[in-house]
Amino acid sequence: MEPTQSSGLLASLRQLLGTLLEIAQVRLELISTELEAEKRRWLATLWMAALALVCMALGLVLLCGTLLLLFWEGYRLAACASLTVVFFGSGAFFLAQAHRRLHQPGGIFHASVAELRRDRGADLPPAP
Repeated sequence: MEPTQSSGLLASLRQLLGTLLEIAQVRLELISTELEAEKRRWLATLWMAALALVCMALGLVLLCGTLLLLFWEGYRLAACASLTVVFFGSGAFFLAQAHRRLHQPGGIFHASVAELRRDRGADLPPAP
C-alpha cells in the first residue's frame, strides 16, 4: 500500500509543479506582450509629439511675426507682452496636464496585476 500512496503523491506533486510552471509561463508571456505594446505606444506617441512640436513652434513663430507686424506702430510693446503671457500660460497649462497624466493610476502592468488578483480570488477546484 505504501508505494502506491507515495507514487500517487509524487504524481500529484509533479502535476502541481507543472501547473504552477504553466501559470508562471503564461504570466511572463502576458508581461512580455504588455511591455512590447507599451514600448510601441510610447515610440509612436513620442514621434507624433515631436512632429507636433515642430509644426506648432513654426506656426507660433509665424503668428508672432504677423502680430508684431500688424501692431508695429502704436501697440508693439503691448502685442509682445500679450504674446509672452499667452505662451507662458499655455506652457504652464500643458506642463500641469503632463504632470497629471504621468501620475494617473493604472500603469504598465495593469492587466497583469488584475489577472493575478483574479487568479488569487478564484476558488481552486478540489484535486481528483
